Amino acid sequence: MGGGSMGALVPSVKSEGKSEAVGASSEAVGAASTAMVEVGKQNEEVEEEGGRGRGGGEMDKDLLCPICMQIIKDAFLTACGHSFCYMCIITHLNNKNDCPCCGHYLTNNQLFPNFLLNKLLKKTTARQIGKNASPLEHLRQSLQHTLNVTHFMHARRQGYEVSVKELDSLLSLLSEKKRRMEQEEAETNMKVLLDFLHCLRKQKVEELTELQTDIQYIKEDINLVERQRMDLYRTRERYSVKMRMHMDDHAAAKARPLSIDKQSSGLVSSGRTTQSGLGFGSLVNRKADPKPQESSQGYQKKEAMGGSDPPSVSHSGLAMARKRRIHAQFNDLQECYLQKRRQWVSQTRNQQERSIYTSKREGYHAALEDFQSVLTTFTRYSRLRVIAELRHGDLFHSANIVSSIEFDRDDELFATAGVSRRIKVFEFASVVNEPADVHCPVVEMSTRSKLSCLSWNKFTKNHIASSDYEGIVTVWDVNTRQSVMEYEEHEKRAWSVDFSRTEPSMLVSGSDDCKVKVWCTNQEASVLNIDMKANICCVKYNPGSSYHVAVGSADHQIHYYDLRNVSAPLHVFSGHRKAVSYVKFLSNNELASASTDSTLRLWDVKENVPVRTFRGHTNEKNFVGLTVNSEYIACGSETNEVFVYHKAISKPAAGYKFGSSELDDTDDDAGSYFISAVCWKSDSPTMLTANSQGTIKVLVLAA
Repeated sequence: MGGGSMGALVPSVKSEGKSEAVGASSEAVGAASTAMVEVGKQNEEVEEEGGRGRGGGEMDKDLLCPICMQIIKDAFLTACGHSFCYMCIITHLNNKNDCPCCGHYLTNNQLFPNFLLNKLLKKTTARQIGKNASPLEHLRQSLQHTLNVTHFMHARRQGYEVSVKELDSLLSLLSEKKRRMEQEEAETNMKVLLDFLHCLRKQKVEELTELQTDIQYIKEDINLVERQRMDLYRTRERYSVKMRMHMDDHAAAKARPLSIDKQSSGLVSSGRTTQSGLGFGSLVNRKADPKPQESSQGYQKKEAMGGSDPPSVSHSGLAMARKRRIHAQFNDLQECYLQKRRQWVSQTRNQQERSIYTSKREGYHAALEDFQSVLTTFTRYSRLRVIAELRHGDLFHSANIVSSIEFDRDDELFATAGVSRRIKVFEFASVVNEPADVHCPVVEMSTRSKLSCLSWNKFTKNHIASSDYEGIVTVWDVNTRQSVMEYEEHEKRAWSVDFSRTEPSMLVSGSDDCKVKVWCTNQEASVLNIDMKANICCVKYNPGSSYHVAVGSADHQIHYYDLRNVSAPLHVFSGHRKAVSYVKFLSNNELASASTDSTLRLWDVKENVPVRTFRGHTNEKNFVGLTVNSEYIACGSETNEVFVYHKAISKPAAGYKFGSSELDDTDDDAGSYFISAVCWKSDSPTMLTANSQGTIKVLVLAA
């Protein structure tokens, strides 16, 4: 039996014809070489035992103590033939003298150690540990088993002990295996490092190429600007020369009649004539020369200063302020310039029309001209200034939140609405030009419910639409102060309403009932319905189309629809992390959105791509207003501030905080006021703003 068992681990060696030393060495090396094979065999044994254990699922249950339902520890057998944990059965018998399984009478004297079950439990435990052990642990156990048991037992049977030389041979084999593994690991690590370095070099080469290209673009544009500057300088110098010549001619014309009068008076006294003539000539020269001399000095100074007149103090201060604004937003401006420049190059290459003289302004290409416009408009303003103020609240309504404020078609009137259940129409000129503590509206209309949104008809000047908290959409006639149409199909609060700019009879609304409805003022029912999965917070017609509508939703997305096919949106713009509270069009292709994630986003609805994200204001739970014009985006903040962004720059260009002067010192909620509505006056730098206290201010962008 002993020889047969050894044959599974090491090659069998006949004792005849072989020396004992050679046999022992071969067995030692064989034991090491088959260590991994032994690991595999152990795993196979475990799997076989596990397979047998499937039929032995019942056996596993038999190994559980009936009292604690755990694997039996220190098994003891009762006189009636049941096994328990020693501590479990002793604790039970202290309280009751019967068997927990069959109920037979039982005492402590009738308990006996179950040696066979304890041995079986130890094997089962060892087998479970073997299943969970790592391959390295299996190898270690196999080597220990082979060296400590099999090899040495076999050596003893052969009549000799393992020598140091034999152990060295075994260690050498293991050392060689370790060296190979270390070498393979080192090669793998170097390959990973080399791949990383290649990727890094490729990336940096691409960045260098892009940087060199950008530098070339900048050099070309510097040359263009310098040429334009020289052309302006030459034009100004030609104008200055003409002005000096005109002034000299004018001075000479004045001096000629005076000289004739003196000569006639000189006939009376020749001596006095000579003296007077000399004196008068000197006086004429002194009177006629100062301006030319001053111009000449100015010309020299201009040459010394690079061809520019010495600026006044105010002009110098303005220039410094604009430079500071540039440096404050330099990274954003740099990104804007490079983006426009690269896009222009890409487009002109595709069209094979790359000529730097294709713009309206000779010498400028479209990208540089566009960026100069951005730079000019961005640095022109740095703050918002108040030019008028009025209170929206009254003595009979404590709720003063202004939910919506909108200019009419001609910017002559503006309307306000909110939780006071009233639409108030004011004359803008009187508010700005007639200072008063309280301005009375020219028109006031009462409603049944709180109002959420207003929209003027851009064709019919006296028509304005409103949406309210009961889901009613109403079209009003401001002249008669009466409702023209009322639509009551929405089942919940309607948040937004908007008139089409191209089709005066069409308007669209969105509601908490997850529906977008399109209405016609010539019909009493909706003409189109769009069912969506989330609450609708805002809707807006594209200003250049009566078919395209943007819908902001509580699902954090903007759905852009073509009303001719509403089965699916044309595109879904994703990026906001919370509900989209407002959508507004800057142009036919540019859409701005606001969200309660404290960001604004600009989208290109033609290319269906995000353009820019704006951060700086705070908006987490309230509707704080959004308004746009061709260059600027303005919104409110829950810090009771108004922020203005240039569409090409992601940080605020200007801001204004509603001060504490208009707040009541006794008002405990003064810190919770927020901006609730904003509206630009067409493409002017003037804007209407209102906050949750009911204060309305007219702000204008200033340098």
